[in-house]
Amino acid sequence: MRVHFSIVDWAVVAVYFGSVVFVGFRAARRARGHIDEYLVAGRTLTLPVFVATLVSTWYGGILGVGEFSYKYGISNWFIFGVPYYAFALIFAFFLAPRVQKARLHTIPDKLRETYGESTAKMGSFLTLLIVTPAPYVLMVGILVEMLSGWSLAVSVIFTTVLSIAYLYVGGLHSDVRTNAVEFIMMYIGFGVMLPYCYIHYGGLSFIETHVPPGHLTLTGGNSWQYIVAWFFIASLTLVDPAFHQRCYAAKSGAVAKYGIIGSTIFWFFFDFMSSTTGLYARALLPHLSDPTMSYPALAQVILPSFLKGLFFVGMLASIMASLESLTFISAVTIGKDILFSFFHKNRTMPDSGPKILGYSHVGIFVTAIISVAIALLIPSVIQIWYDLGAVFIPGLLIPLMTSYYPKWQVPKKYIFLSMTSGWVTSLLWLLSGSLSHGSGGNNYLLGIQPMYPGLILSTVFYLLGFANQKNAVEVEGVAHK
Repeated sequence: MRVHFSIVDWAVVAVYFGSVVFVGFRAARRARGHIDEYLVAGRTLTLPVFVATLVSTWYGGILGVGEFSYKYGISNWFIFGVPYYAFALIFAFFLAPRVQKARLHTIPDKLRETYGESTAKMGSFLTLLIVTPAPYVLMVGILVEMLSGWSLAVSVIFTTVLSIAYLYVGGLHSDVRTNAVEFIMMYIGFGVMLPYCYIHYGGLSFIETHVPPGHLTLTGGNSWQYIVAWFFIASLTLVDPAFHQRCYAAKSGAVAKYGIIGSTIFWFFFDFMSSTTGLYARALLPHLSDPTMSYPALAQVILPSFLKGLFFVGMLASIMASLESLTFISAVTIGKDILFSFFHKNRTMPDSGPKILGYSHVGIFVTAIISVAIALLIPSVIQIWYDLGAVFIPGLLIPLMTSYYPKWQVPKKYIFLSMTSGWVTSLLWLLSGSLSHGSGGNNYLLGIQPMYPGLILSTVFYLLGFANQKNAVEVEGVAHK
């Protein structure tokens, strides 16, 4: 699909890209080569900046949202909205102040502090796979391909290079400041689409008469097992490195807590705009061959010049915010938690800061290469999300959650077994379905979605560790008597 822009539309896009690059490099001056400034923005994030960066970072899958809402209607909101609000609020009330108080840099730092080096190394591997920016690299590449006429490969490489340039020098300072610009633009973009559709085509009555009845149901025709699996995938929020990183960078525990609550309100309104836009796309373009293109196709067909440019900028901003943030988190995971740990056993050496920064710079390039490769090999946003979440959440969920609550912690060997069994089991279950060419999980072993067996086995090893620890404490108490 090729989108046709007027010179006014191109001007809007050019101003957006210019603003992001300017803000990114300007913010880089604050990094000053200090590790806390580069990795966690000096732990100075105020409430407005915290909300802007978290909202824009967490809502990058805009083409996937368009695809799902076009195919399944308001179930998009039920599946990709409600459970995420719930887990975000759980994070806000039970984790955010604890995470901020820890004053660490990464999730593996916390795993190392609580459960030791082996669990931290495994956690680094899982974190790296969870935060891959590949889906967002793919989506930005698709949009640039539509606008420019370049091949997908060239578009993906171009946007990736552009997005990492200021991260290399500015770290989290550049990330959060560009996120603030992108936050504003994503709301403006979708804010012009809905009023235009309502004025020219009508409201709910128009949608009701032009979309399939199932599009206005909570399930959208999907099985409940599939929907429940997505609800479990929403627990990714609890182990999401972007949430933890923003909390580490927050000025206070209150900023972290109320920032997440405020972000949830903004997500609710953006979900309303994006889901309704998807319904309008289904109503006005019922025979679209590629649902992933529902938003761009709708803009191409109905929006006039200038508004079309704004809407495309809104989509670009939403995706680029996630691309930048996840690229940076992935780079830090590679640089600090993998390369530095591998080459330097003494983590408190005097010159560790500059070395970590150097390895993180290397991590940016490694992340870019891996993300481009995945984006070109798996050209489905929803599939990437589902597969990565289903496989790797079972490995991280229990170890990370218990690391912040001492009374729930178990011996290191059990938590390592819990982590390893969780993701390995889910991966094998996923591969069993892929090798039998199943769709929607119908051909998975025993017809069970891959996340469930991983979570079950991870929980079993954790409970064994908890019981073993409790018995050991009771025996020790009897001996003292």
